[in-house]
Amino acid sequence: MLDDLLKFYTERFDFLYPLICEHLQISVIAIIIATLIGVSLGIFIHEKKRLSPIILGIVSFLYTIPSISMLGFLIPLSGIGNKSAIIALSIYALLPIIRSTYTGLENVDKDVIEAARGMGSTNRQILTRIKLPLAMPVIMSGFKNMTVMTIALAGIASFIGAGGLGVVIYRGITTNNITMTVAGSLAVALLAFLADILIGLLERYMMNRRANAKRKRAVLTAVAAVFLLFSTSLFYTPSHKKTVHIATKPMTEEFIIGEMMKLLIEDRTDIEVVMTKGVGGGTSNIHPAMVKGDFDIYPEYTGTSWSFVLKEKTIPNDQTLYQKLKKKYPKAYQLEWLGLYGFNNTYGLAVSKELAEKYQLKTYSDLATVSDKLSFGGEYDFYERDDGYDAMVKANDFHFQKTSDLDIGLKYDALKKGEVDVIIAFTTDGHLSDPNVVLLKDDHHFFQSYYAGTVIRSETMKKYPELKRVLKLLDGIISESEMAEMNHQVESEKKDERDVAQTFLIQKGLLEVNDHE
Repeated sequence: MLDDLLKFYTERFDFLYPLICEHLQISVIAIIIATLIGVSLGIFIHEKKRLSPIILGIVSFLYTIPSISMLGFLIPLSGIGNKSAIIALSIYALLPIIRSTYTGLENVDKDVIEAARGMGSTNRQILTRIKLPLAMPVIMSGFKNMTVMTIALAGIASFIGAGGLGVVIYRGITTNNITMTVAGSLAVALLAFLADILIGLLERYMMNRRANAKRKRAVLTAVAAVFLLFSTSLFYTPSHKKTVHIATKPMTEEFIIGEMMKLLIEDRTDIEVVMTKGVGGGTSNIHPAMVKGDFDIYPEYTGTSWSFVLKEKTIPNDQTLYQKLKKKYPKAYQLEWLGLYGFNNTYGLAVSKELAEKYQLKTYSDLATVSDKLSFGGEYDFYERDDGYDAMVKANDFHFQKTSDLDIGLKYDALKKGEVDVIIAFTTDGHLSDPNVVLLKDDHHFFQSYYAGTVIRSETMKKYPELKRVLKLLDGIISESEMAEMNHQVESEKKDERDVAQTFLIQKGLLEVNDHE
């Protein structure tokens, strides 16, 4: 494992470095915001003690909200990306800094304050020259805890399409790449550890009475300036006349398809592509962001659009479905379907080979007879879809003993370890090439077709009409077996999705070898 980690850090440094910087920038902005608000509120409730239980209660309540829920609440308000992540991190960082400020000020010796008043000091002078300096060790302790916590928690930001090292962790989980997951986790831990050490050194310097007061102020000013400069650079985007933003769901094949679109667009046009991979929640978060204009293009599935987005109940045949989507999407959302890639990645049910042999399982009908003895695992959104879990168990007469919510990148591990007996699978999953995994036959024909294709904003099409010609190159070029093989290369052979996408396009004659070696 150590050798794999060192190899990953050296070979993928160009991938890691920007994410490290972005992780720090997101964290630093949240820390600055939380410090300014938190210290101010700490002073306020110290002065207005009757309000302290109310304010501390509200902040404590916000702190108890799970991070995923907090991000979900913020998406409709502030959208996908860094903005929502910074707001969420700032909210979580408030409690430690408010408490430490309030506690530090409350613990200042009352005799010292009375002596200052007796010498004619004003309330403002007492606060700035006596209370805050004496409370500083407690405030710095809270600041240190807040900083370490914020850097560690920032990894969750990738769930909503924000940057940072969470991208590495989440992508590693999704593609079953343990080395990538561990590498990202260690990088986050190292950043938090270094921040703890640096703040400790700064704290000791500032508390050193021998140090010159003017020099202390200069050091603090310099640190603050570096923090502000570093954090504001997150919002600087180099001017580029033509830019489109591609988003993908947290699925290996969408990572690969996203890379294909990026390669073709940048190869055949002068448009720059920004890509956000693995947006948590998939369609439920990407679709609203597309309508809002946060994203321009993403790979989607016909069945998902029809049943989950449009909420249609009656399912037409495959060709009719696509034509209806092409008509309904522009009218309803100002989005357009722009071709299908050729493969149908529908749902399926998979079990371990051992379980299949034990109960002689080949079809969904076979599974129904023993389902009350088995457990089921699937992605979070599958339980909420109209064509998901509830409809599936009703149509197939399943009675599973229990269900589990599993991340898309963990469900096959859970199946192999026996933590669940049955999982919802995609028919192009690379893991299905494993002889120890058995895909059951849908003899009731419950699951509809899910042909993959490109969805693009109508406004983006009008702005960059050349995109239609380029993206149509992907029409009908990928079969189920080809997609499954590419997924297998990324998930099992640990190849980079960009390399896999590039090789495929070269083989299809859509990219020149010399231009992309």
